[in-house]
This record gives sequence, structure tokens and C-alpha cells, in this order.
Amino acid sequence: MRTHLRQSGFTLIELIIVIAIIGILAAVAIPRYINLSGEAQTAATTSVAGALSAANASNYAARTLKGSLGIPVANCTDIANAMQGGVPTGYTIVAAAVAVDATVTCTLNGPTSTSATFTATGIS
Repeated sequence: MRTHLRQSGFTLIELIIVIAIIGILAAVAIPRYINLSGEAQTAATTSVAGALSAANASNYAARTLKGSLGIPVANCTDIANAMQGGVPTGYTIVAAAVAVDATVTCTLNGPTSTSATFTATGIS
């Protein structure tokens, strides 16, 4: 009595089609991922700038309320000291003078050539 064993598996054509589909998906997905990385870095720099603006507002309010609270601000770079923990590594603030009771727009430079603006209000 003879039994026929049936072999199962994928044919060469099926394997080639699957590899081609994976290649097409990779060709579409990789550029989108790279683009998302740049957008994420820009969003991170904008977020740090927003935190600096919030630290500035909080510092100005505290210092106006009581002169011993907060820190004096005479330069954009002073705002880094108003933020708990300071500015994260990889970010720098462009120095610019700030007069007492004046509000100026300052620039924050982040990694991969990103930048954003925040406000600083001078207070002694």
C-alpha cells in the first residue's frame, strides 16, 4: 500500500511577492519616520521655549509680589535659572539684554538646528 505524502509550504513566487511587498512598505515608511523625527525635535524645542515663557511669567509675578522671591532678570539667559532644573542639555539661549519692566522676545536654539522663541520680562 502506497501512501502519498503531501508537501506543504510556500512557492518561490509567493515568497518573492511577500519580499516585494515588504520592500515597498519599507520604502514608504522610512521617509515618513525620518520626517517625523524632525517634526518631533521641532515640537520639543517649542515645548522647552513654552516652559521658559511660563517660568518667566511665574518668576515675574513672584518677584513683583515679594522682592526676595524669584530671581532678577536682566538678560534672556537669566530665565534658565527661573526654570526648575534649568534648560535641558543640548539647548542654548541667545543672550539679549532685558530692561526692567520691559518684555522682549528671546531665542532658544535646540538640537538639530531647531529654534523657537519665548518671552522674558526684566525685573530687578
